[in-house]
Amino acid sequence: MRTYIFMYLLEEDIARVRDYLGQHVSYWKSLEFDYFKNGPFADKSGGLIIFSSDSLGNAKKIIVQDPLFKGKAVIQYWLKEWVC
Repeated sequence: MRTYIFMYLLEEDIARVRDYLGQHVSYWKSLEFDYFKNGPFADKSGGLIIFSSDSLGNAKKIIVQDPLFKGKAVIQYWLKEWVC
């Protein structure tokens, strides 16, 4: 298993973010990971999720199903393998 970071920035339209935020939280809680940490930035501009996956391809599949991502509330993101 490898560890990945998903860092993302959200659009400034608070209404759109709120529309998907509850679904986003539920989505990530529903997944089972060997390792998982997450949280928003203090200024609420985005967040960071650290999770385990067997490959970069599967990590990307997880991210594109995130309701915030699907709802186009994520304006920029990074997905990187993290060596910890």
